[in-house]
Amino acid sequence: MPLAPVLARIDADLDLSINRLLELLRIPSISTDPTYKDDCQKAADWLVKDLNSLGAIASKRETPGHPMVIGQIIPPGYEKKPHILFYGHYDVQPVDPLELWNRDPFDPVVEVTEKGKVIRGRGSSDDKGQLMTFVEACRAWKSVHGELPCRITFFFEGEEESGSPSLIPFMKENKDEITADIALICDTSLFDSRVPSITTMLRGLLGEEITIKGPDKDLHSGMYGGASINPVRVLARILASLHDENGRITVPDFYNGVPKLPANIKKQWEALNFDHHAFLKGVDLNTLAGERGYTALEMLWSQPTCEINGIQGGYTGDGFKTVLPSIATAKISFRLVGQQDPFEIRENLRGMIENMLPPDCSASFKHHGASGGIAMSTDAAEFEAARKALSDEWPDEAAFIGCGGSIPIAGLFQGIIGLDPILIGFGKDDDQLHSPNEKYDVESFHKGTRSWARVLNNLSQN
Repeated sequence: MPLAPVLARIDADLDLSINRLLELLRIPSISTDPTYKDDCQKAADWLVKDLNSLGAIASKRETPGHPMVIGQIIPPGYEKKPHILFYGHYDVQPVDPLELWNRDPFDPVVEVTEKGKVIRGRGSSDDKGQLMTFVEACRAWKSVHGELPCRITFFFEGEEESGSPSLIPFMKENKDEITADIALICDTSLFDSRVPSITTMLRGLLGEEITIKGPDKDLHSGMYGGASINPVRVLARILASLHDENGRITVPDFYNGVPKLPANIKKQWEALNFDHHAFLKGVDLNTLAGERGYTALEMLWSQPTCEINGIQGGYTGDGFKTVLPSIATAKISFRLVGQQDPFEIRENLRGMIENMLPPDCSASFKHHGASGGIAMSTDAAEFEAARKALSDEWPDEAAFIGCGGSIPIAGLFQGIIGLDPILIGFGKDDDQLHSPNEKYDVESFHKGTRSWARVLNNLSQN
């Protein structure tokens, strides 16, 4: 089936496609607020109806929380083609503070800005706009050829913005239905708002809260200073010891499982010409402060970190109080990569801290979650096929990139259905995700739809 008429149909029907997106954006499907429970149901119903209009067999699946939407399109001769699973989420973030919005967040509109046309409204980028780029690409294929180039399962969630409490049970209970040959996720962005990309590395996260206890109560520094232990001083020494003079993390065996960056990926990252000076200047900084010997992108995407997120102890109010505190607390987070084991790191960190304690001090710990890093194998043919499809659509060549944060659904695809997902998205750095005046560029929506048409074309030929 030729691709050119599909791309032409996407161009011709752009206004109709945007109108459909605006219709979906008008539904205030805020998953974290029970007030909007019925609206989440409405959004799921809207998607079921829209998928059915494409010829899909679609249905709303109830969960203890908000419903999932599952749809399938099975074209003739599908046995000879790959089965593609596409994931997106229809729920959105709350809109507070409402007074910072320039218009009603659920009265979306196409605006003309100095940078071009944008679709303004809550969910326009995260994730309804991204989700609909794929749906519209499928619509164009069906309109032109009467069928899709391969078998497709649509999997839309309604709780992504509220922690996905129903996701794991649903995926396990419906594993056979959502198992496919290729998995696609549409919740990422262009690199530097211009370069199409496939995210293949996601860092994991380990959170730990440490409390050092000394005397049984706060002490007068004039009466006890010098003679008694100060938990804040002990804590400060521990925190300072977590990195050496080169920025390397000193927790025992911390780097076990950290992979070497493949040469082809390193070359792609270098070709992105990332300006770390401009990146830091945007937050009034000038100098890279991570582990020496790595580029900024390596620090952000492929290297683990240890960061102190908060410290508390003693008197912190206005004015001054000469007190020796009884306790001191710190919150520490680790971004993890590759095969680093968060539970092993947690135990090694605790052991390191306890070994550093002086007499009359004790340590207690509280954990705040643990998840390992995720890496997708770019050796699989479908990854290169998707990268080539993106390169054919955009001015810049597409790249495999990393992400400093986490996207839990990617790990669930690996763990539950055994697939390395392909993460593609067309958001831009200034889309104001989770913030007032969220937007999605019309260019992102248009070229994103065309990109998915190209991706489907390439993947169906593998």
